[in-house]
Amino acid sequence: MALPVRAKLARHLLVRLSRRFQRVHRKFLCDGGTSENKDSAAMCRVFSGIQPTGVPHLGNFLGALENWASLQERYPSVLYSVVDLHAVTQPQDPRALRANTLDMVASLLACGIDPRKVVLFQQSQMKSKQKNEGSVGLYTYPVLQAADILLYKSTHVPVGEDQVQHLELAQDLARIFNQRYGHTLFPQPRALLSSSRKVKSLRDPSSKMSKSDPQAMATIYLTDTPDDIAVKIRRAVTDFTSEVTYDPETRPGVSNLVSIHAAAAAIHVDEAVSRARGLDTAAYKSLVAEALVQKLAPIRERLIRLRAERPHLEAVLDEGRRKARELAAPTLQQVKRLVGFC
Repeated sequence: MALPVRAKLARHLLVRLSRRFQRVHRKFLCDGGTSENKDSAAMCRVFSGIQPTGVPHLGNFLGALENWASLQERYPSVLYSVVDLHAVTQPQDPRALRANTLDMVASLLACGIDPRKVVLFQQSQMKSKQKNEGSVGLYTYPVLQAADILLYKSTHVPVGEDQVQHLELAQDLARIFNQRYGHTLFPQPRALLSSSRKVKSLRDPSSKMSKSDPQAMATIYLTDTPDDIAVKIRRAVTDFTSEVTYDPETRPGVSNLVSIHAAAAAIHVDEAVSRARGLDTAAYKSLVAEALVQKLAPIRERLIRLRAERPHLEAVLDEGRRKARELAAPTLQQVKRLVGFC
Protein backbone atom coordinates (compact mmCIF):
# COMPACT_ATOMS: atom_id res chain seq x y z
CA MET A 1 0.00 0.00 0.00
CA ALA A 2 1.47 3.36 -1.00
CA LEU A 3 2.35 5.71 1.81
CA PRO A 4 -0.07 8.47 0.71
CA VAL A 5 -2.89 5.91 0.67
CA ARG A 6 -1.93 4.73 4.17
CA ALA A 7 -1.85 8.32 5.36
CA LYS A 8 -5.31 8.94 3.94
CA LEU A 9 -6.63 5.75 5.56
CA ALA A 10 -5.10 6.69 8.92
CA ARG A 11 -6.58 10.18 8.70
CA HIS A 12 -9.96 8.70 7.81
CA LEU A 13 -9.85 6.35 10.80
CA LEU A 14 -8.80 9.16 13.13
CA VAL A 15 -11.66 11.33 11.93
CA ARG A 16 -14.15 8.49 12.50
CA LEU A 17 -12.76 7.79 15.96
CA SER A 18 -12.88 11.48 16.81
CA ARG A 19 -16.51 11.73 15.69
CA ARG A 20 -17.39 8.61 17.67
CA PHE A 21 -15.76 10.10 20.79
CA GLN A 22 -17.65 13.34 20.30
CA ARG A 23 -20.96 11.45 19.99
CA VAL A 24 -20.23 9.48 23.16
CA HIS A 25 -19.19 12.67 24.98
CA ARG A 26 -22.35 14.45 23.87
CA LYS A 27 -24.47 11.46 24.90
CA PHE A 28 -22.87 11.53 28.35
CA LEU A 29 -23.71 15.21 28.73
CA CYS A 30 -27.20 14.84 27.31
CA ASP A 31 -28.05 11.73 29.33
CA GLY A 32 -26.56 13.00 32.56
CA GLY A 33 -23.84 10.36 32.48
CA THR A 34 -26.19 7.37 32.34
CA SER A 35 -27.62 5.20 29.62
CA GLU A 36 -31.03 5.37 31.23
CA ASN A 37 -33.03 7.88 29.20
CA LYS A 38 -36.64 7.10 30.14
CA ASP A 39 -37.28 9.87 32.64
CA SER A 40 -40.78 10.29 33.91
CA ALA A 41 -42.18 13.37 32.21
CA ALA A 42 -43.42 14.67 35.55
CA MET A 43 -39.82 14.82 36.82
CA CYS A 44 -38.44 16.88 33.93
CA ARG A 45 -37.83 20.60 34.16
CA VAL A 46 -36.44 22.73 31.34
CA PHE A 47 -34.57 25.96 32.01
CA SER A 48 -32.90 28.46 29.72
CA GLY A 49 -32.14 32.17 29.63
CA ILE A 50 -31.61 34.92 27.09
CA GLN A 51 -29.91 38.28 27.46
CA PRO A 52 -31.99 41.44 26.94
CA THR A 53 -29.95 42.82 24.06
CA GLY A 54 -32.85 44.24 22.11
CA VAL A 55 -35.15 42.69 19.53
CA PRO A 56 -33.88 39.24 18.44
CA HIS A 57 -32.58 38.61 14.96
CA LEU A 58 -33.26 35.72 12.59
CA GLY A 59 -30.40 33.65 14.02
CA ASN A 60 -31.80 33.99 17.57
CA PHE A 61 -35.22 32.91 16.37
CA LEU A 62 -34.22 29.92 14.25
CA GLY A 63 -31.41 28.86 16.58
CA ALA A 64 -33.25 29.06 19.90
CA LEU A 65 -36.59 30.80 20.27
CA GLU A 66 -38.53 28.66 17.81
CA ASN A 67 -37.28 25.59 19.67
CA TRP A 68 -38.23 27.18 23.01
CA ALA A 69 -41.84 27.46 21.83
CA SER A 70 -41.92 23.77 20.93
CA LEU A 71 -40.42 22.69 24.27
CA GLN A 72 -43.33 24.19 26.20
CA GLU A 73 -45.58 21.67 24.45
CA ARG A 74 -43.33 18.70 25.30
CA TYR A 75 -42.34 19.27 28.91
CA PRO A 76 -44.56 19.81 31.96
CA SER A 77 -42.29 22.33 33.69
CA VAL A 78 -40.45 25.01 31.68
CA LEU A 79 -38.72 28.17 32.90
CA TYR A 80 -37.37 30.92 30.66
CA SER A 81 -35.47 33.83 32.15
CA VAL A 82 -34.51 37.20 30.73
CA VAL A 83 -31.00 37.21 32.17
CA ASP A 84 -30.38 40.91 32.69
CA LEU A 85 -27.60 40.27 35.23
CA HIS A 86 -25.58 38.58 32.49
CA ALA A 87 -25.99 41.75 30.42
CA VAL A 88 -24.18 43.89 33.01
CA THR A 89 -20.83 42.32 32.19
CA GLN A 90 -20.63 45.61 30.27
CA PRO A 91 -21.76 49.05 31.54
CA GLN A 92 -25.47 49.58 30.93
CA ASP A 93 -27.83 52.53 30.93
CA PRO A 94 -30.49 51.37 33.45
CA ARG A 95 -33.35 52.82 31.42
CA ALA A 96 -32.09 51.22 28.21
CA LEU A 97 -31.61 47.90 29.98
CA ARG A 98 -35.17 48.01 31.29
CA ALA A 99 -36.51 48.88 27.84
CA ASN A 100 -34.50 46.05 26.29
CA THR A 101 -35.81 43.65 28.92
CA LEU A 102 -39.42 44.49 28.07
CA ASP A 103 -38.60 44.29 24.36
CA MET A 104 -37.25 40.79 24.91
CA VAL A 105 -40.36 39.75 26.83
CA ALA A 106 -42.50 41.07 23.97
CA SER A 107 -40.32 39.19 21.49
CA LEU A 108 -40.63 35.92 23.39
CA LEU A 109 -44.41 36.24 23.54
CA ALA A 110 -44.54 37.11 19.85
CA CYS A 111 -42.48 34.00 19.03
CA GLY A 112 -45.06 31.82 20.72
CA ILE A 113 -43.87 31.58 24.32
CA ASP A 114 -47.04 31.18 26.40
CA PRO A 115 -46.81 32.44 30.03
CA ARG A 116 -49.67 30.07 30.89
CA LYS A 117 -47.42 27.14 29.97
CA VAL A 118 -44.02 28.43 31.10
CA VAL A 119 -42.59 30.50 33.93
CA LEU A 120 -41.25 33.61 32.22
CA PHE A 121 -39.34 35.91 34.56
CA GLN A 122 -36.58 38.48 34.90
CA GLN A 123 -33.36 37.15 36.40
CA SER A 124 -32.49 40.16 38.57
CA GLN A 125 -35.90 39.99 40.30
CA MET A 126 -34.71 36.69 41.82
CA LYS A 127 -31.32 37.94 42.99
CA SER A 128 -29.92 40.47 45.46
CA LYS A 129 -30.92 44.04 44.77
CA GLN A 130 -27.26 45.07 44.97
CA LYS A 131 -26.12 45.79 41.43
CA ASN A 132 -22.41 45.15 41.90
CA GLU A 133 -22.13 42.16 39.58
CA GLY A 134 -21.03 44.24 36.62
CA SER A 135 -17.42 44.78 37.71
CA VAL A 136 -16.63 41.06 37.85
CA GLY A 137 -19.39 39.85 35.55
CA LEU A 138 -17.10 38.36 32.92
CA TYR A 139 -15.53 36.13 35.58
CA THR A 140 -18.68 35.17 37.48
CA TYR A 141 -20.82 34.60 34.38
CA PRO A 142 -20.40 30.77 34.31
CA VAL A 143 -21.09 30.52 38.06
CA LEU A 144 -24.21 32.68 37.78
CA GLN A 145 -25.39 30.56 34.87
CA ALA A 146 -24.83 27.34 36.83
CA ALA A 147 -26.61 28.80 39.86
CA ASP A 148 -29.68 29.59 37.76
CA ILE A 149 -29.77 26.06 36.37
CA LEU A 150 -29.40 24.41 39.78
CA LEU A 151 -31.66 26.77 41.75
CA TYR A 152 -34.73 25.50 39.91
CA LYS A 153 -33.52 21.87 39.91
CA SER A 154 -33.47 21.93 36.13
CA THR A 155 -33.14 18.56 34.44
CA HIS A 156 -32.78 19.79 30.85
CA VAL A 157 -31.20 22.86 29.23
CA PRO A 158 -31.70 23.57 25.50
CA VAL A 159 -28.36 24.34 23.85
CA GLY A 160 -26.63 24.11 20.50
CA GLU A 161 -23.83 21.59 19.96
CA ASP A 162 -21.18 24.28 20.45
CA GLN A 163 -22.64 25.13 23.88
CA VAL A 164 -22.77 21.66 25.41
CA GLN A 165 -19.55 22.29 27.34
CA HIS A 166 -21.22 25.21 29.11
CA LEU A 167 -23.24 22.70 31.09
CA GLU A 168 -20.18 20.98 32.51
CA LEU A 169 -19.81 23.40 35.43
CA ALA A 170 -23.45 22.97 36.46
CA GLN A 171 -23.12 19.19 36.20
CA ASP A 172 -19.89 19.18 38.22
CA LEU A 173 -21.36 21.41 40.92
CA ALA A 174 -24.48 19.24 41.20
CA ARG A 175 -22.42 16.07 41.52
CA ILE A 176 -19.93 17.56 44.01
CA PHE A 177 -22.66 19.06 46.21
CA ASN A 178 -24.64 15.82 46.26
CA GLN A 179 -21.55 13.78 47.15
CA ARG A 180 -20.31 16.26 49.76
CA TYR A 181 -23.57 16.40 51.70
CA GLY A 182 -24.80 12.87 51.01
CA HIS A 183 -28.07 14.09 49.61
CA THR A 184 -29.35 13.94 46.03
CA LEU A 185 -30.59 17.50 46.01
CA PHE A 186 -29.63 18.57 42.50
CA PRO A 187 -30.25 16.54 39.34
CA GLN A 188 -27.42 16.66 36.82
CA PRO A 189 -28.83 18.83 34.02
CA ARG A 190 -28.83 17.32 30.56
CA ALA A 191 -28.43 19.11 27.27
CA LEU A 192 -31.36 19.31 24.90
CA LEU A 193 -29.51 19.57 21.61
CA SER A 194 -31.15 21.85 19.09
CA SER A 195 -31.30 20.61 15.52
CA SER A 196 -31.62 24.16 14.18
CA ARG A 197 -29.05 25.22 11.63
CA LYS A 198 -26.78 28.18 12.38
CA VAL A 199 -27.62 31.36 10.51
CA LYS A 200 -24.67 33.19 9.02
CA SER A 201 -24.22 36.86 8.27
CA LEU A 202 -25.77 37.82 4.94
CA ARG A 203 -22.72 39.92 4.13
CA ASP A 204 -20.01 37.65 5.52
CA PRO A 205 -21.09 34.00 5.58
CA SER A 206 -17.90 33.02 7.38
CA SER A 207 -19.33 34.49 10.61
CA LYS A 208 -22.60 34.13 12.51
CA MET A 209 -25.45 36.61 12.11
CA SER A 210 -25.00 39.18 14.87
CA LYS A 211 -26.56 42.34 16.25
CA SER A 212 -23.11 43.85 16.52
CA ASP A 213 -22.42 43.54 12.80
CA PRO A 214 -21.66 47.05 11.49
CA GLN A 215 -23.20 46.25 8.10
CA ALA A 216 -26.91 47.04 8.11
CA MET A 217 -27.63 44.50 5.37
CA ALA A 218 -26.02 41.63 7.29
CA THR A 219 -28.73 40.95 9.86
CA ILE A 220 -32.47 40.35 9.67
CA TYR A 221 -34.48 41.37 12.74
CA LEU A 222 -37.90 40.19 13.81
CA THR A 223 -39.14 43.78 13.41
CA ASP A 224 -37.98 44.05 9.77
CA THR A 225 -40.72 44.75 7.26
CA PRO A 226 -41.29 42.45 4.27
CA ASP A 227 -39.52 45.04 2.10
CA ASP A 228 -36.57 45.13 4.52
CA ILE A 229 -36.28 41.35 4.35
CA ALA A 230 -36.51 41.27 0.56
CA VAL A 231 -33.76 43.88 0.19
CA LYS A 232 -31.43 42.16 2.65
CA ILE A 233 -31.87 38.76 1.03
CA ARG A 234 -31.42 40.27 -2.44
CA ARG A 235 -28.11 41.82 -1.36
CA ALA A 236 -26.88 38.69 0.40
CA VAL A 237 -23.39 37.60 -0.65
CA THR A 238 -23.30 34.55 -2.93
CA ASP A 239 -20.74 33.78 -5.67
CA PHE A 240 -20.32 33.70 -9.45
CA THR A 241 -22.02 30.33 -10.00
CA SER A 242 -25.69 30.68 -10.87
CA GLU A 243 -26.81 27.15 -9.94
CA VAL A 244 -28.14 26.66 -6.41
CA THR A 245 -26.31 23.93 -4.45
CA TYR A 246 -25.69 23.20 -0.79
CA ASP A 247 -21.96 23.11 -0.03
CA PRO A 248 -21.10 25.12 3.11
CA GLU A 249 -17.35 24.66 2.62
CA THR A 250 -16.98 25.96 -0.92
CA ARG A 251 -20.23 27.94 -1.32
CA PRO A 252 -21.00 29.39 2.14
CA GLY A 253 -23.13 32.28 0.92
CA VAL A 254 -25.51 30.22 -1.21
CA SER A 255 -25.57 27.47 1.43
CA ASN A 256 -26.58 30.02 4.06
CA LEU A 257 -29.56 31.00 1.91
CA VAL A 258 -30.48 27.33 1.48
CA SER A 259 -30.33 26.82 5.25
CA ILE A 260 -32.53 29.89 5.84
CA HIS A 261 -35.00 28.72 3.20
CA ALA A 262 -35.15 25.21 4.69
CA ALA A 263 -35.69 26.54 8.21
CA ALA A 264 -38.33 29.07 7.14
CA ALA A 265 -40.25 26.53 5.07
CA ALA A 266 -39.75 23.68 7.60
CA ILE A 267 -38.13 21.42 4.99
CA HIS A 268 -34.81 19.60 4.67
CA VAL A 269 -31.95 21.32 2.83
CA ASP A 270 -32.20 18.69 0.08
CA GLU A 271 -35.81 19.68 -0.50
CA ALA A 272 -34.82 23.36 -0.55
CA VAL A 273 -32.21 22.63 -3.24
CA SER A 274 -34.79 20.61 -5.16
CA ARG A 275 -37.22 23.54 -5.12
CA ALA A 276 -34.44 25.76 -6.47
CA ARG A 277 -33.86 23.53 -9.52
CA GLY A 278 -33.93 25.60 -12.67
CA LEU A 279 -33.47 28.89 -10.80
CA ASP A 280 -30.34 31.01 -10.73
CA THR A 281 -29.23 32.52 -7.42
CA ALA A 282 -30.98 35.82 -8.16
CA ALA A 283 -34.33 34.12 -8.70
CA TYR A 284 -33.73 31.82 -5.76
CA LYS A 285 -33.25 34.82 -3.46
CA SER A 286 -36.83 35.87 -4.23
CA LEU A 287 -38.02 32.40 -3.23
CA VAL A 288 -36.06 32.58 0.05
CA ALA A 289 -37.37 36.07 0.83
CA GLU A 290 -40.96 34.95 0.18
CA ALA A 291 -40.64 31.99 2.56
CA LEU A 292 -39.01 34.15 5.20
CA VAL A 293 -41.63 36.90 4.99
CA GLN A 294 -44.38 34.30 5.32
CA LYS A 295 -42.66 32.95 8.43
CA LEU A 296 -41.82 36.24 10.14
CA ALA A 297 -44.68 38.59 9.20
CA PRO A 298 -47.12 37.26 11.86
CA ILE A 299 -44.38 37.42 14.48
CA ARG A 300 -43.59 41.02 13.55
CA GLU A 301 -47.25 42.01 13.83
CA ARG A 302 -47.58 40.45 17.29
CA LEU A 303 -44.28 41.95 18.43
CA ILE A 304 -45.20 45.50 17.43
CA ARG A 305 -48.54 45.18 19.22
CA LEU A 306 -46.98 43.69 22.38
CA ARG A 307 -44.26 46.35 22.62
CA ALA A 308 -47.01 48.93 23.04
CA GLU A 309 -48.60 46.99 25.92
CA ARG A 310 -46.10 47.74 28.68
CA PRO A 311 -48.54 47.07 31.58
CA HIS A 312 -49.21 43.61 30.16
CA LEU A 313 -45.48 42.87 29.87
CA GLU A 314 -44.92 44.03 33.45
CA ALA A 315 -47.77 41.80 34.62
CA VAL A 316 -46.25 38.80 32.83
CA LEU A 317 -42.94 39.39 34.62
CA ASP A 318 -44.65 39.87 37.98
CA GLU A 319 -46.51 36.59 37.66
CA GLY A 320 -43.36 34.84 36.46
CA ARG A 321 -41.40 36.18 39.43
CA ARG A 322 -44.01 34.81 41.83
CA LYS A 323 -43.96 31.36 40.26
CA ALA A 324 -40.17 31.24 40.04
CA ARG A 325 -39.81 32.16 43.72
CA GLU A 326 -42.21 29.41 44.68
CA LEU A 327 -39.94 26.93 42.92
CA ALA A 328 -36.65 28.42 44.14
CA ALA A 329 -37.44 29.03 47.83
CA PRO A 330 -37.61 25.36 48.90
CA THR A 331 -34.34 24.60 47.11
CA LEU A 332 -32.59 27.50 48.80
CA GLN A 333 -33.86 26.40 52.21
CA GLN A 334 -32.67 22.85 51.58
CA VAL A 335 -29.21 24.11 50.66
CA LYS A 336 -29.01 26.29 53.77
CA ARG A 337 -30.06 23.42 55.98
CA LEU A 338 -27.57 20.98 54.48
CA VAL A 339 -24.60 23.34 54.76
CA GLY A 340 -25.59 24.43 58.28
CA PHE A 341 -26.80 27.97 57.67
CA CYS A 342 -30.13 27.29 59.35
